[in-house]
Amino acid sequence: MGFFTNKLAIDLGTCNSLVFIPGKGVVLNEPSVVAVSKPENRIMAVGLEAKAMVGRTPDNIVVFRPMREGVIADYKITEAMLRYFINKTKGHFNFLKPELLISIPFGASSTERRAVIEAAKAAGAKDAFVAKEPILAAIGAGIPINSCEGNMIVNIGGGTSEIAVVALGGIVTAQSIRMAGDKMDERIAEYIKKEHNLAVGSQSAEEIKIRIGRAFPQKKEDFYDIRGRDLVSGLPRNIKISSNEIAKALQAVLEEIIEGVKQVLRNTPPELSADIINKGMILSGGGALLKNLDQLVAKHTGVPCFTAEESLFCVIKGTGVVIENLDSYKRTVMSKK
Repeated sequence: MGFFTNKLAIDLGTCNSLVFIPGKGVVLNEPSVVAVSKPENRIMAVGLEAKAMVGRTPDNIVVFRPMREGVIADYKITEAMLRYFINKTKGHFNFLKPELLISIPFGASSTERRAVIEAAKAAGAKDAFVAKEPILAAIGAGIPINSCEGNMIVNIGGGTSEIAVVALGGIVTAQSIRMAGDKMDERIAEYIKKEHNLAVGSQSAEEIKIRIGRAFPQKKEDFYDIRGRDLVSGLPRNIKISSNEIAKALQAVLEEIIEGVKQVLRNTPPELSADIINKGMILSGGGALLKNLDQLVAKHTGVPCFTAEESLFCVIKGTGVVIENLDSYKRTVMSKK
């Protein structure tokens, strides 16, 4: 007999969404993007297929990212996206309606939480629960969240960076700042525009960040060729950009994230601060993949800092652990409202 389940976990991210099925692991990892044809408001593509259209569409097709800064910016389109994820993974379960667990940012209001639950039910879930991202990221990073010792997680996603101190299964103190991967891409594009008179799209900016992004300048530089539109002549032009320039472009965003970390450290009870200074903090999320970011954070806070394994997958792995043991986590992790 095959392994059948009627449970699904979704990490509904601003940039990427991942789906986890107990017994199967992560079965889907696609961009949180939807393409809509304007006149009849019809959904044309979701996920990878829609992302391929970004910046290349005719006037009548609009590409949306329905999640902004970690929360639902467009309800109908989020619902369509959830429906797509559920249908695309349907082959894995034989029950018609799955139970869904969805990760939401720590800072999401009760209205936003309700919107996610409603969208999930409208998209075909039997029941939907939401859980807070910092806790899920901590579980996924292998942090023992139920111990009485304090642990600190810094989850840098696409739309938000969530910094939390976790102990006894709950969040003791936390902060969510809307400075994360997207803002990094924006700053890179702005820098290239200002310093090199070249317009580059958000996808190119993201590609540059992934290839040669650094948290601080270094002696040995890496270079990357980029192509964009010259702002003076309007024609395509190639330039070489260095990793140190990217570090400079990212400085302001990283300073804000570090300021958030300091703020949370200041608000942490002394017993727990002692634990964190001993053990260090963990970086997770896609933003944790920026080279040397752990060193930069450690240098500015005086607290050791480590990047989680498979940091991109921490939230979804945590969501998976929770959905596999839903009953034992219902009390601590879920916010039912």
